Amino acid sequence: MIPHLDVALLIGAAVLLVAVAAVRWSTRLGVPSLLVYLALGVLLGSVFGLRFDDAEVTRMLGTCALVLIIAEGGLTARWTMLRPVLGLASALATVGVVVSVAVVAVSCHFLLGWDWRTSALIGAVLSSTDAAAVFSTLRRLRLRPRLVATLEAESGINDAPVVLLVILLSTTGAVGPWWLEALVISYELLAGAVIGLLVGLVGRELLRRAALPAAGLYPLAAIGLTVLAYAGGAVAHASGFLAVYAAGVVLGNARLPHRQAILGFADGLAWLSQIGLFVLLGLLVSPPGLIEMLVPAVLVGVVLTFAARPLSVLVCATPFGVGWREQAFLSWAGLRGAVPIVLATIPMAQRMPGAETLFNIVFVLVVLFTLVQAGTLPEVARRLRVTAPAEATELRVETAPLERMHADLLQLEVPDGSGLAGVHLDELRLPVGASVTLVLRGGVGFVPDRDTRLRMGDSLLIVTTEAVRDEAERRLRAVSRRGRLAHWFGEDGREHGD
Repeated sequence: MIPHLDVALLIGAAVLLVAVAAVRWSTRLGVPSLLVYLALGVLLGSVFGLRFDDAEVTRMLGTCALVLIIAEGGLTARWTMLRPVLGLASALATVGVVVSVAVVAVSCHFLLGWDWRTSALIGAVLSSTDAAAVFSTLRRLRLRPRLVATLEAESGINDAPVVLLVILLSTTGAVGPWWLEALVISYELLAGAVIGLLVGLVGRELLRRAALPAAGLYPLAAIGLTVLAYAGGAVAHASGFLAVYAAGVVLGNARLPHRQAILGFADGLAWLSQIGLFVLLGLLVSPPGLIEMLVPAVLVGVVLTFAARPLSVLVCATPFGVGWREQAFLSWAGLRGAVPIVLATIPMAQRMPGAETLFNIVFVLVVLFTLVQAGTLPEVARRLRVTAPAEATELRVETAPLERMHADLLQLEVPDGSGLAGVHLDELRLPVGASVTLVLRGGVGFVPDRDTRLRMGDSLLIVTTEAVRDEAERRLRAVSRRGRLAHWFGEDGREHGD
């Protein structure tokens, strides 16, 4: 037994359980749970004395966490919703980023007296909206689908160009002419998208054709493919983040085996990544240094929220015919979160002068403005009249709803020689509380009626309450053995030996 390892596991388990419980609390308040996770990290460092100050390790772990968060965003993005807004989201993620960086850089240079490089760097760090904050906040609101799709797509795409820009500005050596750097960034974005699409397409076919021995391997394979897309992009000196998102979108919109299990696993990994990432970032910050950064953080935040973001939305959204109400909401809903804080660790890892000050400013700004913006989003949406009460919030089918209803989902195949072949559904005489809800025949699914006749090769989806499940299974087993007249032959469907 290693005592310090036991203590570390105890602290880790406690933090994880508190973080999970905090999700319910933050949901009720309408505040992203990331703020709670950041507070946990600060509390562990300042009160319990758990010290951590390695910016390079934070950057690497933060990159790994962002890969999983962006992968989940791509896997859960519906192509039918994404396709109409892809142009607008791409414009916000590229042109919008340039406009935002320019406005913040000019403001910081003339209002705070910073040099141009530092001013542009903080503008770049803050120009990316955060996928985790956007996904966790917007999916609880009933908004127009176009708005939700635009914001989610933008947050999934804009990490790629912003990371490249921050790395470029953090480089201490000489850089090439601006047009050459622009060409390099364009190549990295295009190559990243292509690599992600290729990995997604190849992975889709592999998962469809693979006969893995356990259902739990499919989620692992799907996540492994998204990570492979990131690695492939990095090896090719392309944008790994864009490759992850592209691969996730392709895989998430494919008809894969155990698709719901894949999405559920990705969702759990994304939550775990968020918790670990935000707690780690909270540990990295130095609370005494935050108070003196309050004034510049508020000043930069006001410029970003009320000038840079609205102007970038205006420039990008107007050509797409987006009305002023939707533009106003897009401006207010551009939430910052872990991504800017992670990006702020890049200049720290490069040991740039003033990097720690920049990190503290970004940290304070993210906490304050995320609290204000996320908490007021429902009211802002209502006042701007961009809500859609008829729109259902996102539902993900999983076992939990069936458990709450004390029901089970059964799948039954009709093999060759089965007595089920030729039997009408009403002749199954399933007990009250059990019903055949879907029949898959020849690769095509349909909802059966009482006159539907079963055929060999059919696959049935049966919903049954727990109380009658055993009785339903016995009846199906009896008919499979002796046909529709099983009862007359004395067949009760019990297992042999019962």
